[in-house]
Amino acid sequence: MRPATGREEIDRFNELPYVLNKEFERDMDEGRRRPEWMWMALRGDQLVARVAWWARNREATEPLLMDVFDVADGEPLETGIELFRSASKHVLPNRPKPLDFLSFVPSDWRDDAEAKRGIETRIKGLEQTGARIFVERLRFAWAAGTAIRPPSGRLLFRSIEEGEELIGLMTRVLEGTLDAHSRRDLEERSAAQVARDQYHGDFLGDPKPREWWRMATLAGKEPVGFVIPARNAYNPIIAYIGVVPEHRGKGYIDDLLAEGTRIIDAHGGKRIRAATDVGNVPMAKAFARNGYRTDGAQINMTWD
Repeated sequence: MRPATGREEIDRFNELPYVLNKEFERDMDEGRRRPEWMWMALRGDQLVARVAWWARNREATEPLLMDVFDVADGEPLETGIELFRSASKHVLPNRPKPLDFLSFVPSDWRDDAEAKRGIETRIKGLEQTGARIFVERLRFAWAAGTAIRPPSGRLLFRSIEEGEELIGLMTRVLEGTLDAHSRRDLEERSAAQVARDQYHGDFLGDPKPREWWRMATLAGKEPVGFVIPARNAYNPIIAYIGVVPEHRGKGYIDDLLAEGTRIIDAHGGKRIRAATDVGNVPMAKAFARNGYRTDGAQINMTWD
């Protein structure tokens, strides 16, 4: 059991199938993955298990999450568990508990016997280390050429000029949120602090360009919500979208989503990615109404 030596071992590391395999080489080139974060269990020259962590950019001093945990068919699950424990001691020696795990899966994985077997093996292995499923999310994709809902005229959109203005709106949007990660954060901190942490962590770290961000108001300038169209290292995305509590249930989410989609489309975006928790049914329905098709799912696991 050892880490990869470098890019020259990408082919070996990719001997086990996973939807992210095609991204690993570029991730290494751009600093989101490091050889010392990509561990392998080898039986002779054969890869029998692997585990890997990911960071948002090359400036990161430690990973943000773990997103690879695979065990070859026929290999005892204990091999993967031992690899995870050994690698964790080297990758994250000073953390009291592991980083969250994220796995991309087909949206219908429970109906596909082969996919279900592999995914449940992954889940079972990590459960034996103390992990539990935290949330399952649906992933969506919008393709260029798909019709975009025309402006309804009900809302006025303008750029977001100051961070404090957005943090204030985010604080209000957190009231009654259905997002599992935000709800977990709210168990420990105030809405204002969660919003500030999200802004300085997630927003300033990934969703750019900032000039795409939009705030929506009524004609009298009363805030209704905001949308954060952006571009991460892989795709254009709808990074964040929200309506303040007093204006929910009026269909404004469609106006916001259409505006965010329109901005990315105007800048040549060919495919837009988005995601929401399985339990956030209103948001999932909004994506579907606005031409976003279900394009997979993801399972997030955590250690208490």
